Amino acid sequence: MRSWWLSGALALLVWSQGVLAGTVLVVGDSISAAFGLDTAQGWVALLEKRLAERDRDYQVVNASISGDTSAGGLARLPALLDAHRPEVVIIELGGNDGLRGLPPAQLQQNLARMIDSARSRGAQVLLLGMRLPPNYGERYTRAFEAVFSDLAEEKGVALVPFFLEGVGGVPGMMQPDGIHPTADAQPLLLEHAWSALEPLLR
Repeated sequence: MRSWWLSGALALLVWSQGVLAGTVLVVGDSISAAFGLDTAQGWVALLEKRLAERDRDYQVVNASISGDTSAGGLARLPALLDAHRPEVVIIELGGNDGLRGLPPAQLQQNLARMIDSARSRGAQVLLLGMRLPPNYGERYTRAFEAVFSDLAEEKGVALVPFFLEGVGGVPGMMQPDGIHPTADAQPLLLEHAWSALEPLLR
């Protein structure tokens, strides 16, 4: 009888810990997939390490795919929400939409649907904004950048206005392709994300 009680108590403890554990889901592209780097060097891995060091009871699921667009993220999100039931969803998408010259209005619609989908499951959302180099033209780059701030205001979600602030175009911070951050840039990316993420954590 005693062994049965102990087994039941242990099972209850494991179950309760599972209930209490939170999940941060990152849905992004190559910037969050640590393209060209060891995955352990990427900002998402550094985020997981910081949460553990600060005894924050969260696991981090990195569902980022190099080359992904907002349409790809939108298509993948429902299954990710079902599988992981996250408390926080970090959306880092849009860069590839811009590099391909896709309409900003379509990007805004896709991201809005992702935000709505995540929030309908009870998750808080953090949006990581992007900007494009000036060679894409002033009209397009301004419309692209405005997508993120407009969405954050409309939906009332947390925003990092430009995730690559202090990284994009800075010597030593970008890989030779001029698109992907180096390992040295990852701690700064973590700080950008953390400043907006920490208030969302319980």
